[in-house]
Amino acid sequence: MGNNFIYKPDIKDSEVIKGYPAFARIMSGIQVELKEKYQVDYKPYRTDDSNFELWTILEEDIKKESTEVEHVAQIFEKLESHTFEYDEEADEPDYHVQQAINNHVFAYPKAGVAFARIPVFDDTSIYSMNCVLAISNENMREFLLSIRKRIWNKSQNEVLVYTDGQEGLLQEHQPVNRSITREDVVLDEAMKDEIYLGLDQFFSADTSFFHQYNIPYKRGLLLYGPPGNGKTTIVKSIAHSINAPVAYWQITEHTSSESITEVFRSARRLAPMVLVIEDIDSLPPESRSYFLNTLDGATSKEGIFLIGTTNYPERIDSGLLNRAGRFDRGYEISLPNQELRLKFIHKSGFQAFLNEEEMHQLSQKTNGFSFAQLKELFVSCALEWHQYQKVHVDQIIQSMKKEFKKSKRGEWWTDGEDEQFGFR
Repeated sequence: MGNNFIYKPDIKDSEVIKGYPAFARIMSGIQVELKEKYQVDYKPYRTDDSNFELWTILEEDIKKESTEVEHVAQIFEKLESHTFEYDEEADEPDYHVQQAINNHVFAYPKAGVAFARIPVFDDTSIYSMNCVLAISNENMREFLLSIRKRIWNKSQNEVLVYTDGQEGLLQEHQPVNRSITREDVVLDEAMKDEIYLGLDQFFSADTSFFHQYNIPYKRGLLLYGPPGNGKTTIVKSIAHSINAPVAYWQITEHTSSESITEVFRSARRLAPMVLVIEDIDSLPPESRSYFLNTLDGATSKEGIFLIGTTNYPERIDSGLLNRAGRFDRGYEISLPNQELRLKFIHKSGFQAFLNEEEMHQLSQKTNGFSFAQLKELFVSCALEWHQYQKVHVDQIIQSMKKEFKKSKRGEWWTDGEDEQFGFR
């Protein structure tokens, strides 16, 4: 990397670098550096935080040291030149040091496109402005088209996660969990078949079904019910089993009209895709009207298979349900019956320390247990079996039920008459 800096501190500067004059000076410096290096003029196209996917492609190319991208210059001399991160996905997890994107200019010279992440200073912090430059409209368009397929393929192998934070919409890619399949989903078979049939039809290579029956190419499902009964497992199995991108959107108290617009804009660029909205009941009241209007937009959901989840359906705006273009169908993911509990008991591995008759009895004794609670029961039994080669299932069940009651009632302290401690 050469010692090319866009901005160096100058003791003659009489004011802090801020506002448009400062930005114009930086942008002019970037354009001059690009012109000197490639003998062609670059002009700015975007100066905001949209098109997050473009920056993930740049980051990926820098990490793997692609020959397609070149470092052009560092912007501020005294800010970072390199960065590091903990790579937990590597064969041997370790820290990885790489060229920083923030405070630097990079170019794809063959494509005639450049990226600059410019630090911006205020009185209390430093944030960044993302800028994309190109030598012509045609170069910009061809570059976007050339990487669209790559972005789509990348999104198949990684889940895009949106989280509404205090400082705006946060976006990151996370690896897809390939360990959960449709076979792992324990659910009423008729409901399970219906959910996956609609999903498979939506992402079929042949979409003539929608044209033949004049059905809009968009779909919305709501999964609701008490926690721990498989809503998340269903969603994870979908991410594993379809040939399309999946994005998760975590609704918070910071969700706003701006973040709603940004999420759906990003989703449309990845369509056809699945957009999972978790805890949709958490949508702030002041944003609900805008959210409904966005769902009703003519093209807002085109190519998007929308899945909402909630533990509290009673808190959801009634206008969201059973209305075309919003959430077309709702599915109650309730506490499992004995048949489903027995199936889950087998899948969990209880046969390691229980025989068939004991597992059947266990399915009867655990009435009211969620799948999550059955899983915890398995862990407790496995720990005891591993330590003592025997397991007191009934005692563990009674202990768990006792704690369930405390949690449900909000009464955490045990009456002294029931539990005696100390000397008598």
